[in-house]
Amino acid sequence: MLKKITFILTLLCMLVLTATGANRRFTLVIDPGHGGHDAGALGAISKEKNINLSVALQFGKYVERNMPDVRVIYTRKTDVFIPLKERANIANRANADLFISVHTNALPAGKIARGFETYTLGMHRAKDNLDVAMRENSVISMEKGYQQTYQGFNPRSSESYIIFEFIQGKNMERSVELARNIQRKVCSGANRPDKGVHQAGFLVLRETSMPSCLIELGFITTADEERLLNDASRVDDIARGIYEGFAQYRNKYDKSISVPYRAADTESVPVAKIVSATKQEKDERRAEEADTAPRRTVKQVETRATKAKTVQQNRRQNQQDKPAQQSRQTQQNRQNQQNRTVAQNKPAQHKAHVADAPVFKLQIFVSNRTLRKGDAHFKGETGYDSYQEGNMVKYTMGASTNYNEIFRLRKTLAEKFPEAFIIAFKNGKKYDVNQAIREFKQNRNR
Repeated sequence: MLKKITFILTLLCMLVLTATGANRRFTLVIDPGHGGHDAGALGAISKEKNINLSVALQFGKYVERNMPDVRVIYTRKTDVFIPLKERANIANRANADLFISVHTNALPAGKIARGFETYTLGMHRAKDNLDVAMRENSVISMEKGYQQTYQGFNPRSSESYIIFEFIQGKNMERSVELARNIQRKVCSGANRPDKGVHQAGFLVLRETSMPSCLIELGFITTADEERLLNDASRVDDIARGIYEGFAQYRNKYDKSISVPYRAADTESVPVAKIVSATKQEKDERRAEEADTAPRRTVKQVETRATKAKTVQQNRRQNQQDKPAQQSRQTQQNRQNQQNRTVAQNKPAQHKAHVADAPVFKLQIFVSNRTLRKGDAHFKGETGYDSYQEGNMVKYTMGASTNYNEIFRLRKTLAEKFPEAFIIAFKNGKKYDVNQAIREFKQNRNR
């Protein structure tokens, strides 16, 4: 009877866990900019807030219709004012996987521009980008007590934007990839002039804790652009392009997608894939356990005679291997004395006979420009390296074919660089970390 009860309870627990896992749906937050008494930019025949809402709702319908397993949340679905910080809080509370903010661009009287552009969080490289960020951030002045809410940030002062000069976050790479996907799909599918992917200091993106981007649909102050943005068929084209860019991103990163809803594979985006922190930490633990776990013999039960014979063989083998063991021990002692300097200054020759073994590094932060030697962002560390990927300069510490050396280096530098994570290269090219860890384990056992 007790066994039956135990079996039933176990079965119920499994069902609950399965249901809980099934309920973890990919969550997309769509943010139509402005609203209510905040009209946004004004055109001759329309207001930005209404254009934003129209495109956002149409984009959301595409997602809901084609990906019913995605949870879609809107920061607003009607003409209401939502404080900028609350928009980000909606996404953070929902533990969203993506945040996409929809806006419409504008220029001062007498200036004309056309085209679609996408922004990610970062430091502006051109005055035009700063102007866009200033205009979008100025909405906070409509909020009561915004000086306290945003800790003295002045949206109209260029000095306030220094906070965006250095962005250290795991979400940057994926945000850029999302932006590129959307930019390419909208410009090709909706026949929009391509104004590119840029960085700028948008507060709404800074407050979110997931990959995010901000879309500028077009220029409401240019007459033909405004007419286009109020044309239902053109709005549908743009919304479909945004959806296709989102679908391409989601198909790559959401491993829980059920087959019926997976869109056809499209061209790859030249931005390296990042391993999520949770998955990476699991792999790190498994790799370290593999490194420290005692080796077990294949046959665990032997006769006494066989054991004695094995002992004799081992003794003879140990005598033969003793010089090599002493050499290896000397090398190990030298590594212990050097501690993290070994990992920082040159790749360790772990399993040197594996010529194409992956090289692991610790990525400590990303910048949108090359930093000078001794910059404060390095926090006193000197053994760093960097590589260029897209418009980003990515800084790393250490280089080793031994995953565990970089894992230990990460622990050593955790206080200085808490968001640092491990990446991998193979034959000089960026390489998937999960696959690199698997190869590291296989190479160990050769």
